[in-house]
Amino acid sequence: MTMRERRRALEQRAAAITFVVVLQALATIFFVADVAGDIATDGWSMHLLVEAGATMALVAGVVFGLLQLRWLILRAQLDETAVAAARGAMSDLVRQRFLDWELTGAEADVALFALKGFDATEIALLRGAAPGTIRSQLARIYAKAGVHSQVGLMALMVEDLVDGDGIKKIENLEQGKDA
Repeated sequence: MTMRERRRALEQRAAAITFVVVLQALATIFFVADVAGDIATDGWSMHLLVEAGATMALVAGVVFGLLQLRWLILRAQLDETAVAAARGAMSDLVRQRFLDWELTGAEADVALFALKGFDATEIALLRGAAPGTIRSQLARIYAKAGVHSQVGLMALMVEDLVDGDGIKKIENLEQGKDA
């Protein structure tokens, strides 16, 4: 699921919960007024005890719904913050690598398209260049980066973003299971 899809799903869930909470709140107001009116006119009875219990359950449902709604909103904000931080880190990394490799402006454009997953023909169409020119630029980019393919270029970028300690922990777990 992409971040956009996840955000849309969270927004839809929040809207549904908001609708249910509003309905529950309206029902709660009605039942509180009804119970209070019945107690004022008739006093307490077994029927009113049951009705008061149901009203309290509605109040609890409204509170729970509001808490769920708050959690969804906070979760969406955390997701957006995490994505913004990751975008910033990736953008900084890409710029720094391009500077380290001393890419020309055209090579940097082509490399960015390659990192986004476009092949040479697609990049040529997007840049209005001949596919042969793009293949030549890609070869120079790969040479400057010390890789041999588009996948290698992508892996090189991701390598700095992935915590190496996490990989070591997995390897240690696997060795422990095999032993």
